[in-house]
Amino acid sequence: MSKILSINGKSYTIDVQDDMPILWAIRDIVGLTGTKFGCGVGQCGACSVLIDGVLIKSCSVPVSYAIGKEILTIEGTSDNLVFLQQAWNDGNVPQCGYCQSGQLIAATSLLDTIENPTDEDIDTAMSGNICRCGTYSRIRKAIHKAVALKNESI
Repeated sequence: MSKILSINGKSYTIDVQDDMPILWAIRDIVGLTGTKFGCGVGQCGACSVLIDGVLIKSCSVPVSYAIGKEILTIEGTSDNLVFLQQAWNDGNVPQCGYCQSGQLIAATSLLDTIENPTDEDIDTAMSGNICRCGTYSRIRKAIHKAVALKNESI
């Protein structure tokens, strides 16, 4: 049965089972491969996306949940994501880079919720995303820089 997913402001008609994880619809059916598969059980955060502004782990949420909602992936854009991507680049945040799309989406969710987060806010918000390379201090610093970049642009 055909379903319409709205991803990054574009509509995609897909023919998949209702219980297919959103991750696989995004990656394998739509072809947006920035969202990564990590653990498959919603623990690592590599597959993080925003659905109607809410951070979710797309490997463990079915396509049926996303029907009629807006999905934002790393290939999409939002004001906060743009500032975060610049800060990530300026701070040379990624090491291997595998988790970074999920990290950036989680950081976008944080800045969409809290305009000027504390270190504690950042640590709490980012706790659902694992970085095997341990770039947590660079991630925290980049989130603070993104806030500064956003404030400079106002």
